[in-house]
Amino acid sequence: MLAREWFQDQLRNIAPFATLLVLVILFSLSSSSFATLDNLANILQQISVTGIIAAGLTFVILCAEIDLGVASVANVAGILVAWLTMQDPSVHIANFPMAGPIAILLAILLAGGLGLVTAFGLTIIGIPSFIMTLAMLQIGSGIGAMLVRGQIAYNVPDLVGVLGNGSIGPIPWIIIVAAVILLAAHITLTYTRFGRYVYMVGGNREAAEYSGINVRLILASVMVISAVCSGIAGMLGVAHFGSAQQDEFDTYLLDSISAVVVGGTSLFGGQGGIGNTIVGLLVLGVLNNGLDHVRIDSFLKILIRGIILLLALIINVYAQRVRSRQAKA
Repeated sequence: MLAREWFQDQLRNIAPFATLLVLVILFSLSSSSFATLDNLANILQQISVTGIIAAGLTFVILCAEIDLGVASVANVAGILVAWLTMQDPSVHIANFPMAGPIAILLAILLAGGLGLVTAFGLTIIGIPSFIMTLAMLQIGSGIGAMLVRGQIAYNVPDLVGVLGNGSIGPIPWIIIVAAVILLAAHITLTYTRFGRYVYMVGGNREAAEYSGINVRLILASVMVISAVCSGIAGMLGVAHFGSAQQDEFDTYLLDSISAVVVGGTSLFGGQGGIGNTIVGLLVLGVLNNGLDHVRIDSFLKILIRGIILLLALIINVYAQRVRSRQAKA
């Protein structure tokens, strides 16, 4: 009986590991080129931009909130850092070039500013995060569209170019940046008072308020953290992709949410963390990469990803019900 209760309690953590293991074994048997160090580096590079966005989004979901504006914020930050960089005359953008460090700082400040607007709407006005961030998705997209006006910019500051598309030896810088951000997020959530407050707010908001925690400040903080992480991901992503253009990051909204949820972080808040997000990133990375190796139909690939996300949601809800029953017992 104890073993069954333990399994039910840990199902949210066990399922992603089991899924990852099955996928690795399956694709290793199906393709001789899958289980190689070069392909591992390729997978890590493919999930790096998503990983940076998902790191910030983990804070939000742990508080039982959602941020639908992450991809839009990433896109507008990437566009802005390019708009503030000297472009080739053939690119017909009325941009305003600045020194690289200033362009980077302004792009991060824009991302943080959008996060503050979201935080204000959520904590002061009282707009639900789903609606508030849905509006921010449109606002970010609109700002980006106004800057590029359908054009494509290619140049970014040198530092952004190196971190997004350069490497140190055989290791791409973008992998290192993603790893550092994920590690910093893990340390913050695991070993700091702020991290404990995030879990408390997500686990029981009313109890957190009674214990003296400034819940509004915590919620505002996680929204800004999510926006800043998205902004950093957007700048590096533009350098990695080689261009800044409208709607370039649209797919990263679903990818980042999927990584957090598939990894086992509870949509109801208070359970999970960066370790779960990393597993979720690897599941999605291995799945996408493995399906490319076995040359499966691209439309079927989308279906399979949807099914895996649905299963993760079912496990998430089931685990929450088990947790609720145990709390009442």
